[in-house]
Amino acid sequence: MSNGPIPPHVDPRKLADRTATLEGEIALADLQRLCSPLAANDGKVRAKFFFERDERNAVVFHSELEVDVKMVCQRCLELVALPIQSACDYAVVKEGANTQSVPQGYDVLELGEDPLDLLALVEDELLLALPIVPAHDPDDCQQPGGLDEPEPSEDEVTRSNPFSVLAQLKRDPNV
Repeated sequence: MSNGPIPPHVDPRKLADRTATLEGEIALADLQRLCSPLAANDGKVRAKFFFERDERNAVVFHSELEVDVKMVCQRCLELVALPIQSACDYAVVKEGANTQSVPQGYDVLELGEDPLDLLALVEDELLLALPIVPAHDPDDCQQPGGLDEPEPSEDEVTRSNPFSVLAQLKRDPNV
């Protein structure tokens, strides 16, 4: 088991042969694509990877990722801290190989002779785990100023209705 900084590139086949576990942290600032939708890039991603061979002797690994990110709430436009978690199972196959035999529940990861870019994989998984519309819990969210305008009265609503003339024509029996 390796506990420390996560290496940027690994060979999952060699790690699976040793049934290795990698555990450590990655600086959020090192993941540029992930930082672009965030309000701040401070913090660390906690990552854990389990490499092994399954009953068919195929290379598989499991990833667990956790990070706290700061984004802009789309309701109140204030900063919101969001815990992001991602867990995924991968089956490593050779490039161009038949992926029909991969067990259900595994994401296929085609890999040639080059090592796996582990940081890019972490970044991709966390980007997919980000909320589409970041927001506070509705009970905790402060509405921006100016939205507490009084609702219009019934008289204002009927005067501003452009179809009120059509409603009068509909009631007139001579038309």
